[in-house]
Amino acid sequence: MLNFDKKLQKRIDDKLILLNSFRPLPASAVKKLREQFEIEMTYNSNAIEGNSLTLKETYLVINEGITIKGKPLKDHLEAKNHKEALDYLYSLVEADKKNTVSERFIRSLNQIVMQDMDKLWAGQYRNSGVIIGGADHQPPEALEIPRLMRNLIAWLGENQKKMHPIKLASILHHKLVFIHPFFDGNGRTSRLVMNIILMQAGFPLVIVLKNDRKRYYQALALADKGEYDSFVNFIARAVERTLNIYLKVLRPSKKGNEKYLSLAELARDSKFTEKYLNKLARSGKMEAHKEGRNWLSSKSALKQYLENRERARK
Repeated sequence: MLNFDKKLQKRIDDKLILLNSFRPLPASAVKKLREQFEIEMTYNSNAIEGNSLTLKETYLVINEGITIKGKPLKDHLEAKNHKEALDYLYSLVEADKKNTVSERFIRSLNQIVMQDMDKLWAGQYRNSGVIIGGADHQPPEALEIPRLMRNLIAWLGENQKKMHPIKLASILHHKLVFIHPFFDGNGRTSRLVMNIILMQAGFPLVIVLKNDRKRYYQALALADKGEYDSFVNFIARAVERTLNIYLKVLRPSKKGNEKYLSLAELARDSKFTEKYLNKLARSGKMEAHKEGRNWLSSKSALKQYLENRERARK
């Protein structure tokens, strides 16, 4: 049975309730956050797959239409295409179109992601075998893809109302990338599909950070063996990061925004080392989120961890 960290799940559910209590959200703040997260996700999702554009360069390509000297045309096209795919997701969510995940929808996303780079196969299921470099997983034969994709959509329909959205989105992401239905763009397409499930459940856009690439692939490799715990909890922590950032911006000042500190700052006023706090943050035992390469947490999050540990001991 899949072990979705109950404390992490409760924190996320409580934060989503808090975020929903502020709805309708201020239009100007939401617009700014959406733009920030679209650039962040485009950069990180492409960088995981080897795109060489930096975060700033990704912004310049998308928002200013600037060509970055010395960077491949392919990298520019990937940035523009991914942004277009995100706009497509937002249009569906804003139109409140439920149950949009179908084979046609998945193929449409891949077509947008891969347009201009592989006009023949963008949005089309592959017709031959592929090898994933550096991975033990061998994707299924091309002849199996239509049946496996039908089964995937059937599985989604059966579990859509039974599973927590994070669990559903995480497993759907893995199952899709496991089938590897396209010649290219499978990872980016899977992360986008995962997000439509989460966004329709009320969560903001969720980003898998490039800096977490190694842990992301390790968790996916465990899921290949049927061990989903690590992957679901990995995605859940990415969800919490997004919620923390949204709440930090949107929470009314009268409710008292909590000050987030670097782990080095937090360690100075506690009995723990920065290294130990980093371990707590990475494992999800202490509420924390990443901004860039750095973990941020708060004094109340550390206090909550200590109280939970004391209760467990008793």
